[in-house]
Amino acid sequence: MPTNVIKFESPASQRLNWDTIILVAIFHVIAIVSLFMMNWASLAALVLTWWISGSLGIGLGYHRLLTHKGFKTPRWLMRTLATFGALALQSGPIAWVTTHRLHHAFTDTDRDPHSPRNGGYWAHIGWIFKGTAQVQPQSVVEKYSPDLLKDPYLVALEKYYYVPTVVVGAAAFLIGGVPMLLATVFLRTVMLWHFTWLVNSATHMWGSRRFDVRDDSRNNAVVAALTWGEGWHNNHHAVPRSAKHGLTWREFDINWMQIRVLEKLGLATDVYAYDLEDEKNTEAIKMAA
Repeated sequence: MPTNVIKFESPASQRLNWDTIILVAIFHVIAIVSLFMMNWASLAALVLTWWISGSLGIGLGYHRLLTHKGFKTPRWLMRTLATFGALALQSGPIAWVTTHRLHHAFTDTDRDPHSPRNGGYWAHIGWIFKGTAQVQPQSVVEKYSPDLLKDPYLVALEKYYYVPTVVVGAAAFLIGGVPMLLATVFLRTVMLWHFTWLVNSATHMWGSRRFDVRDDSRNNAVVAALTWGEGWHNNHHAVPRSAKHGLTWREFDINWMQIRVLEKLGLATDVYAYDLEDEKNTEAIKMAA
């Protein structure tokens, strides 16, 4: 890789991103306030928007479809899933995918944007408070996500990724007033932030390892439950392209189940799913380890 494409700095030498720190702090404070205003309608809206943004948006859209190309969809569905992903307020699709592809390219090295080898706090939340891990230079974006830059909708969504949240917030306010607004925007966003960050931190620190890959990735059932199946992280790092992360009946993977539904409906094609029973696949993993 050309050394002039991307510059890596140690966490200690990176500047603080005060705009991110202040925004995250405000969201956490309002999320706590929302707990004291919760009602049944707001709770139902919270769960619905968590599923849409966290499972359909981040799990299926940003991660398994856009980042790893584990399956294909019609363009309208791809853009819809990307829009759902933007609801998570974890940056636009191009920035998110770029950072995640960097994570896979340099997992648990000094070039990983959020490795626990720099500390659990750094892997969980510290990495967004310093440096450019979330907003990479254009040269890095062009190197790691050239496919996404070709889609004008994704480029526009990257710039205005906050708009879907504004729309959902307005709808929630009209339907359920302030309690529903706070629950579906602030509490849901903070919950999903931490659930997603647990994949970066906890699943590289605690859990079991089926595959002896070069990084520290682990399968963590608790994180899998909170992220609709994204916590089977050692499986994922062993076969990143696989749209199926839970490889046994005990490894519950709701995101994979939804991909299968899309496949049955003809909305997901070229689905790649790793199978433990496939000896050729298993040998390929052993060679890569």
